[in-house]
Amino acid sequence: MTDSKQRCGYVAIVGRPNVGKSTLLNHMLGQKVSITSRKPQTTRNNVQGIKTEGDTQIVFVDTPGLHRAETKAINRYMNQAATTAIKDVDVVIFLVDRLAWTEEDEMVAQRLENLSCPLILAINKVDKIEQKDTLLPHLQKLSERFPKAEMIPLSALRNTNLDRLEDLIVERLPEGIHLFPEDQLTDKSSRFMAAEMVREKITRQLGDELPYQMAVEIEEFKDDGRILHISAVVLVERDGQKRILIGDRGERIKQIGQQARLDMEKLFDQKVMLKLWVKVKSGWSDDSRALRSLGYDDL
Repeated sequence: MTDSKQRCGYVAIVGRPNVGKSTLLNHMLGQKVSITSRKPQTTRNNVQGIKTEGDTQIVFVDTPGLHRAETKAINRYMNQAATTAIKDVDVVIFLVDRLAWTEEDEMVAQRLENLSCPLILAINKVDKIEQKDTLLPHLQKLSERFPKAEMIPLSALRNTNLDRLEDLIVERLPEGIHLFPEDQLTDKSSRFMAAEMVREKITRQLGDELPYQMAVEIEEFKDDGRILHISAVVLVERDGQKRILIGDRGERIKQIGQQARLDMEKLFDQKVMLKLWVKVKSGWSDDSRALRSLGYDDL
């Protein structure tokens, strides 16, 4: 095959918080590169997932959910990250949740109104719609709002219609040489992925007990040839949050560490020794300089 037959392009997955963007990315890739939990705003950086099959390479950008509250520096960062991702891509997937349409969906829709690239409107979690006859009028309404968009109902979690979604993406990709080696899954560093895995386990474990004032910093990442040694510090804003995170006799932080370590061993394909501790650093989520030191500076 000649290079001219190759296709390659960037695909942004956008939508309000918690509609399933990270789950969709992970299932499209067949492997976890973006963290998921039931809490909105789990994704904070644009994570690139790369899928190469034959002559086609799709570079997915998983964006933070666009949301109304911009009260803190971290929220402004996340909205800016999501908006920037839309600018320089070849295809946009706008993911919505079943029949719901919220102010935040509307906010995303308005940002897509002058989109110059192809738009795919994906209606997620259709397996959870009890009355299927309600879907058609909803699709009709959406197609009036986005007459040029291709619409597809799917379930990211159940892998329903994802092959069809991939076909729609590939049809819209430009011809061009591949940008990444075919075995590369993400552009993020191993340190970043390790930090994200710890953060995912915390958000899953603690549900609403711990607000979003929590970040993970990797202080050591050393491979001695046999074991990968990783030390991570979890930053919180208050002593009370530190107590919640550590749990009774350190049980909770131990559990979080065990779960994160198993995921890391799967990803890095080797034995991992993980050390975790918790540190109070008040005001970090509203401090632009602190955010930059934690890696929120790629815009």
